[in-house]
Amino acid sequence: MNEVRAISIFVRAAALGNLRRAAIDQGISPQAASHAVMQLEKALGVRLFHRTTRKLSLTEEGQRLLQNAEPALAMLSSAFAEARRAKEEIAGPLRISAPKALGRAVWPSVLEFAARYPDVELDARFDDQFTDLVEERADVGFRGGSPPAGGAIARRLLPIQLIVCASPAYIERHGAPASVDELASHRCTGYRRANTGRQAPWEFMIGDEIVYREIAAWLCANDVDAEAEAVLAGLAIGQLGSFSAAEPIREGRLVPLLTQHLTQRESVYIYYRSRTEQPLRVRTFIDFMVGKLTDNRAFYLTRDELNVR
Repeated sequence: MNEVRAISIFVRAAALGNLRRAAIDQGISPQAASHAVMQLEKALGVRLFHRTTRKLSLTEEGQRLLQNAEPALAMLSSAFAEARRAKEEIAGPLRISAPKALGRAVWPSVLEFAARYPDVELDARFDDQFTDLVEERADVGFRGGSPPAGGAIARRLLPIQLIVCASPAYIERHGAPASVDELASHRCTGYRRANTGRQAPWEFMIGDEIVYREIAAWLCANDVDAEAEAVLAGLAIGQLGSFSAAEPIREGRLVPLLTQHLTQRESVYIYYRSRTEQPLRVRTFIDFMVGKLTDNRAFYLTRDELNVR
């Protein structure tokens, strides 16, 4: 027995004084309405109505049930209405997750979304660990690398180029490496991965293969922005993601090096659960971010800009 449905039919029958009219009101047959009320009486072990051929009247037990059930049904109806509004209004809480490394690329568009839709309550978490949307109760995640597994829907936004670069000041003082091997005679930065605690190797396209090299780090950080700042300060050469390096390279604050060995095997993704059951605020946010970031040239460089021949 569907208890909520049975109680709803009981309440309408009590209000209308007629089971047939209650059935029409609920969009079911009179036989189904009668059966539901009888099942409810059987489950409760009491009679709820005095029945005549023309009219229903409540028993004492029926009157008490009606008094208790009406407020509960009103609250349930309000809860359903609130849930339906989530499909119709761009409002309510929105939880997003992204690695700290992607803050530079993602955050300005998130703020633009917040300004456009002030009724959405944003809760942003920047964490370099991969976020399980279900476990962390997040609505939308961003990830750099390969598409997330585990049933999430992933959409590619941007390519990630790994660019060896240095500041003009560093090159003036120390010169520029002409080959990958010459990096050994230069000060270099390193990035320590949050998930393993190990320094990430640098990677290079040599011929048709990606080759990984352990580059001794003169300065190592577990934050890509801190690493980028060290390179910008002229302290060392770094291999930076294009989302960090594209703007300062265009502005002349960094110079790309060894561009013939640049790799571009990973991407930035937005990921989320089943789109068909998403509230409107979540679907709107996904569409907004996809529109703002997909192949956005602000965050990667062309071959001409990199002087790749």
